[in-house]
Amino acid sequence: MQKLFTRKSLSNASMYIIAATVAAVSLLLGISIGSLSIPFSTIIKILFSAWLGLPLSGGDAPDDLVQIVMMIRLPRVVLAFLVGASLAVAGAAFQGLLKNALADPYTLGVSSGASVGAVLVIFFGIQLPLFGTFTLPIVSILFGLATLALVLLFTRAVERQMSVETIILAGIIFGAFFSALISLMIALTGEELRQIIAWLMGSVAMRGWKYTVLLLPFFLLGVVLLLLNARELNAFAFGEAAALHVGVNVMRRKIMILTGASLLTGAAVSVSGTIGFVGLVVPHMVRLVCGPNHRLLLPLSLLYGGAFLVLADLLARTIISPRELPIGVITSLIGAPLFALLFFRRMKRKM
Repeated sequence: MQKLFTRKSLSNASMYIIAATVAAVSLLLGISIGSLSIPFSTIIKILFSAWLGLPLSGGDAPDDLVQIVMMIRLPRVVLAFLVGASLAVAGAAFQGLLKNALADPYTLGVSSGASVGAVLVIFFGIQLPLFGTFTLPIVSILFGLATLALVLLFTRAVERQMSVETIILAGIIFGAFFSALISLMIALTGEELRQIIAWLMGSVAMRGWKYTVLLLPFFLLGVVLLLLNARELNAFAFGEAAALHVGVNVMRRKIMILTGASLLTGAAVSVSGTIGFVGLVVPHMVRLVCGPNHRLLLPLSLLYGGAFLVLADLLARTIISPRELPIGVITSLIGAPLFALLFFRRMKRKM
């Protein structure tokens, strides 16, 4: 099996087709499987009817099935796909820029900052009139972006060149500080404890189309920023001096990449909570297929990351049905052994 799916035996077009097929099948599975199973053919008829205005008779799909697909399951799987895609693309970008195999979307502390914003909203029961029910995700996104700004300002104050090592250390410092703030609020909380813990464990349940619409602009902006800098990420793989030698504006491109990846991370965390291992494991697995070329790695990570989280969410809501597990628990249970296996194989090859 490994020999069939090496980057030497697959053309770029084939890799895109396989990834798109995996993503499409995962979305259909996410919509189909549940307390009420819905055939793929019925799902496709409902989607074609809703999007293309094709007639749909009651025999093809009763009204209750249409409501389940369009208003309950479809928004959930689309949101899960966008969150997974955001974390995977951000993880691939951070690993490429920081030249660190252990880098993930949470390395710079942006997720911790976004989590502080969300926990503050829950802890104090804040609801801003301008944002209403969207107070939590909006405040979370703002805190995430503010964290990135603090990390960059701190790094610039310490070292004008803003080396990768200093950025990582600054991210660890702010991440640890914000994690301590979260722990403090959890220790002081009362009735809000269950809600805070549930949010921190991650979930895409009961969000609806509104949260998808909220995430989408940040997702598109972040992905576009990173795709536009795919060539520069390839150059950074050889070091900042080599990138500068081939004409890369190191400082400007570095900030653009960090901003794009942090936008994706902060927006994903704001709507789903903290979901680990997606941005760490998926890029590593994709590299086994396509290699380190970020022009391929980023879009393929997007597709596979989205598919991975849709399937993880499917497990989370069906494995002990009718109860649901936090999706972050599922991704950690799957991601940790996978990453251990990848790490073990990599170390064996070096020996």
